[in-house]
Amino acid sequence: MTTTVELTKDNFDQTVTENDFVLIDFWASWCGPCKQFEPVYERAAQENPDLVFGKVDTEAQPELAQAFGIQSIPTLMIVRDRVAVFAQPGALPEAALADVIGQARGLDMDEVRKSIADQEGNAQ
Repeated sequence: MTTTVELTKDNFDQTVTENDFVLIDFWASWCGPCKQFEPVYERAAQENPDLVFGKVDTEAQPELAQAFGIQSIPTLMIVRDRVAVFAQPGALPEAALADVIGQARGLDMDEVRKSIADQEGNAQ
């Protein structure tokens, strides 16, 4: 039984908007490291049933991959409160994925938004 949601251009925005915490695995069927990462990602999804684990097939959804500037796969992205708080290419080992999820859970999103606003203010 899969615990992940297949994300497409049709359901992506709704999924990210309606859920406070979404993990996104950008992958492709021909990608060896993606296949190695898949069981790790599935186990994490089973261990964190309160979070949404999504998968974007970059072959079937090239627009999404392009929109997020995905250069290599697998790439893991975490979106909290509609803010991308983590994005990293490469297959993470189980312990590293658990650590990243824990760190993302611990973020103070008010601080994150303030930091983004400060950076945007400095960029102008």
